[in-house]
Amino acid sequence: MKHVVLGKGPIGSHLAHQLADAGHDVVVLSRSGGPPAGPGAPSPLAAATAATPRGAITHAAVDAADADAVARAAAGAAALHNALNPAYHRWTTDWPPVAEALLTAAERTGAVYVMTGNLYGYGRGTRHMLEASPLATAEPKGRVRVAMWEEALRRHEDGRLRATEVRGSDYLGPLSLEHAHAGPRALRPLLAGKVVRPIGAADAPHTWTYLPDFARALVAAATTEAAWGRAWHVPSPEPLTFRELMARFATAAGAPEPRIRVVPLAMVRALGVAQPMMRELHAMGYQFVEPFVMDSAASQDVLGFGPTPWPTILDETLAWMRRQERVAA
Repeated sequence: MKHVVLGKGPIGSHLAHQLADAGHDVVVLSRSGGPPAGPGAPSPLAAATAATPRGAITHAAVDAADADAVARAAAGAAALHNALNPAYHRWTTDWPPVAEALLTAAERTGAVYVMTGNLYGYGRGTRHMLEASPLATAEPKGRVRVAMWEEALRRHEDGRLRATEVRGSDYLGPLSLEHAHAGPRALRPLLAGKVVRPIGAADAPHTWTYLPDFARALVAAATTEAAWGRAWHVPSPEPLTFRELMARFATAAGAPEPRIRVVPLAMVRALGVAQPMMRELHAMGYQFVEPFVMDSAASQDVLGFGPTPWPTILDETLAWMRRQERVAA
C-alpha cells in the first residue's frame, strides 16, 4: 500500500520508517527531494530495534503549495500525510496556500488526509486539554492551525474527502531538533553537568510526546476508519515538570543532579524585538508557566495503543544522543 508523507523532519522521518516497517511503500515529498541530512537521520531507532524496513522509501522534490504536483505524486496513495512545518514566524503566510493545495490533492486522489497537529488551538488557560476542548485561542499561529483543521473537517463532512488530525504536545526522543524544549539544547548541557536553561518556568506540569508515539498515532489514524472525521491526541505518558523530566534523564544517564536556570519570558520578549523566532516563542510562553496537560485516554481506545513508558523513552533517547555524539566525534 502506498503512503505519501510531506515533510522529512523528526515526525515525518519517524512516520516514513514506521510505515515502511509495516510493509507500506512510502513516498516522501520535500523541496529538496533528498533524504534527511545529519547523523542518524535516515533510521532513528535502528540501533535499538534492528528493524529493516520491508517497504520502500523514496524521495521526490515537490512544492507543497502546488496542488497539481502533489496530486500527481499521491496518485494511488491510501493516505496523504501532512507532516510539514514552515518556519515558525511564517505560519500565517506560508500555511494557508499549502493547506489548500493538500486538501485539493486529497480530494482529487481519494487519499485519506492525515494532519500532524499541535495543541496551539486550545489557547492560553485551557490547562487540561481534551479533544473536545474548545479551539478558543486568539494567538495567530494557533488560529492558523484551527482554520486548517476546520476547513479539512468541513470538506470531510461534505463528503469531499476523508480527514483526521493527530495532535501532540512538545516532542522529545530520537531525531529531536536542536530547538526542542526537551531536545539536544537541554540534554547536551544536562549530560555534561552544565546549566540547563528552559524558557519561562521549570515547575509547571507539562505533557511531553514521544516522537515514535507521534508517528505511531499518525499511522493508526490513517488506517483506522473510526478515526476519520475527528481530531485525536497522541497517546502520551503522565505529565512531568521540566525539572522532573531533567532529573529523570540525569538519573538514567548517571549524570550530575540538574542545574536549572530559567530564562524569564520578559527576556525572551526583549530578544524578540530583533529575533522573529524569539518573538514567536514568547507568544507561546504560557505553555511553560501554567499547567499544560493533554489527555489522551479517548485516543488510546480508538487508535489501539498506549504511550511508551517513561523508562523506555529515557533509555532510547539517551542511546540516540550517545550515537549522535560518537558520530560527531
